[in-house]
Amino acid sequence: MNRTIELVKTIYEIKQLEDVDEPQIALAGRSNVGKSSLVNRLAGRKSLAKISSKPGKTRSLNYYRVQPDGYFLVDLPGYGYAKCSKQERLKWAKLIEAYMKDNQRLKAVAVLLDSRLSPQKIDLELTSYVRGLGIPVIPILTKADKPKQRELAKLQKQWQDILQQDRAPVLFSSKTGKGEEKLWDRLGEYAGQ
Repeated sequence: MNRTIELVKTIYEIKQLEDVDEPQIALAGRSNVGKSSLVNRLAGRKSLAKISSKPGKTRSLNYYRVQPDGYFLVDLPGYGYAKCSKQERLKWAKLIEAYMKDNQRLKAVAVLLDSRLSPQKIDLELTSYVRGLGIPVIPILTKADKPKQRELAKLQKQWQDILQQDRAPVLFSSKTGKGEEKLWDRLGEYAGQ
């Protein structure tokens, strides 16, 4: 299928939040896990989402419309070691919380996890928080072109057990395109396609 992804809205403050009619899937993950690279890979464009060697480049909610599928990917600010003030991080946390709570259009949160790392406390906290809100989690192991196959399989199993899911996390590489079709299928499934 020939899809397009277009940035249609950027939100920095809670008062800018408004109801969007189409289904939404949020993209969440630590700073530098590869969210922008994933968006660019899916869009087939190198510079739709800004990529930086400095973590924490995404400082807003970015709404990307996926056509012709008719849903939004909503890129959330990265968490973790972004170099910014505590006040700024608190502002992001409140914005993300306001976006997620009672959002009937939010069908799932795609949580990006670095495939080179064992489950991290901060990722466990995020997945627990999202599940606590009753929102499905779509685990995606990024940078899957780096580790050995055996390590990937072990990490997939760990996350599958942690999240108590029937299916293993999607293995994805924005560099090689590994897992791209599987990811599109999973996103579409949760978006109700």
